[in-house]
Amino acid sequence: MHMADALMSPAVGGTMWAATAGLTAYSAKKLRKDLDEHKVPLMGVLGAFIFAAQMINFTIPATGSSGHLAGGMILAILLGPSAAFITMASVLTIQALFFADGGLLALGCNIINMGFFPCFIAYPLVYQKIVGARPTRGRILLGALAASILALQLGALGVVLETFFSGVAALPFATFLLLMLPIHLAIGIVEGLVTAAVVSFVWQAHPEILALAPAAPAARGHSHKPLWLGLALFAVVTGGILSWFASSHPDGLEWSVKGVTGQEELAAPREGVHGALARIQDKLSFLPDYDFKKPAAEKQAEKPESWPEISTGKSLAGILGAALTLLLTGVIGLGLRRYCSPGKG
Repeated sequence: MHMADALMSPAVGGTMWAATAGLTAYSAKKLRKDLDEHKVPLMGVLGAFIFAAQMINFTIPATGSSGHLAGGMILAILLGPSAAFITMASVLTIQALFFADGGLLALGCNIINMGFFPCFIAYPLVYQKIVGARPTRGRILLGALAASILALQLGALGVVLETFFSGVAALPFATFLLLMLPIHLAIGIVEGLVTAAVVSFVWQAHPEILALAPAAPAARGHSHKPLWLGLALFAVVTGGILSWFASSHPDGLEWSVKGVTGQEELAAPREGVHGALARIQDKLSFLPDYDFKKPAAEKQAEKPESWPEISTGKSLAGILGAALTLLLTGVIGLGLRRYCSPGKG
């Protein structure tokens, strides 16, 4: 659901950037009150985990489309809303800056659609209401399914509204909406099942993490290092190897755009704000689309994609992206901890 700048006007993009900045400041303020030594490394490894997991597109049967894990609900359940929002913002920022996944102008929209809705709407209003203070495997499954579906539906609706109010891409509102919502309902069901599996695993191994996620007081007597190492190893294996097996079908957003326009990607204006941001992104993205940069002539002569797509560039992108996300999220977490240490807060 990573929006490209071709769908976005500077006015809408700037407004969503401002909203994202406000939510980030709010989240940081909340975290300064309760961040402890256990949450900082968990933010880092979960950020790396979500970055790698987002590289695995799964086919939606009978549609010609695919989806990928968004991960906002996993982050919200295991970290609490504020830490989850900052972690998701870090993932999406790394993707946009260094891998050209999602536009820079649209970055605020992507953070709202994939961060705000799961963390601040679906998690407290649906998941927590269903699971309550005494989780069971059944409640986790039901809560994760319902919350993930709601989050994906709100995110898809956000994409349609942001595109409509931008007025840059000629996508009829009703037609675009009728494609986006059903395909993201299917993706949301898969997201809910994966979320339930991950959360159930953590709950079985470290039930205190789920209990502490909203407030995160110190968890005395519990060692989370095996969990951190396991998530980090998963990120490396997924980004480095399993990413070869991702579906080659267009994702839900690309599929919906193609259903309206006949093409998966629309061309963004090359002048003004769009052109300036495109040039910045082109310079910063050292592995665009999760692969080595290629000359235009070589791109045109590319053979049809094979499956699995065994690619050194993709492996490098997966591992480096996960590492950069871990680093950025860790720096943010450590900075917040230092800020709220005695004499600083």
